[in-house]
Amino acid sequence: MRIAKLIPEAGGTALSLTADATDLASMDRAVQEVVRAWGQIDVLHNNVGATIMGGPAELSEADYIRGIEMNLGTVWRSSKLVLPQMVKAGRGAIVNISSLAAIRWTGYKYFAYSAAKAEVNHATVTMALQYARQGIRANCVMPGVIDTPLVYREIAGTYGSDEEIRAARAAMVPCGFAGRPQDVAAAALFLASDDARFINGVCIPVDGGQHASAAGAPHSHSSQFEPPEGVSAQT
Repeated sequence: MRIAKLIPEAGGTALSLTADATDLASMDRAVQEVVRAWGQIDVLHNNVGATIMGGPAELSEADYIRGIEMNLGTVWRSSKLVLPQMVKAGRGAIVNISSLAAIRWTGYKYFAYSAAKAEVNHATVTMALQYARQGIRANCVMPGVIDTPLVYREIAGTYGSDEEIRAARAAMVPCGFAGRPQDVAAAALFLASDDARFINGVCIPVDGGQHASAAGAPHSHSSQFEPPEGVSAQT
């Protein structure tokens, strides 16, 4: 893996493992490999997820279940397996990656994704409080509009071109531009570090202020709302 190659170049040590995050036995094997290599696990970073497009009426049952499993079930499996190791060590930091879609309508119809990420937020808080006296912290990062190749693959069908995607998404952000993966990584690294020793049970937006904005999402990729006759569309 690319990251496993970069870490030694920076003077660190890396162990590259492959596991199916939707399979408990596969995850257990990976966790045990890490424990055998280093004796304990200090940080758990849950960054597995995928958007499954579709509102509640459009989603098939299979896609709904897949959306919940990919975005919430993966957090449960890794936490179930790693938390006992952290309790044994008397310390640990969990950083979950959620989404702005957990707390806001972002203009995209992905019901299962939004619901699962909302539960990731609350699961983060419950773990933080349950394990706080055992030296374990749990926090969450909620990325907003982040410019990644995955975005273009998953929502390409809702826009005419990549340029239209970039323009529409940038228009959602008060700052006027999309974030980078490094912005999310910086927040996650801080929350995992000892510099965040007194930060526990929080869900931090990394979104250029979008979570605080009352501006609506662009409608270029969805049907325009038409108010009933006699009702003003002004806000």
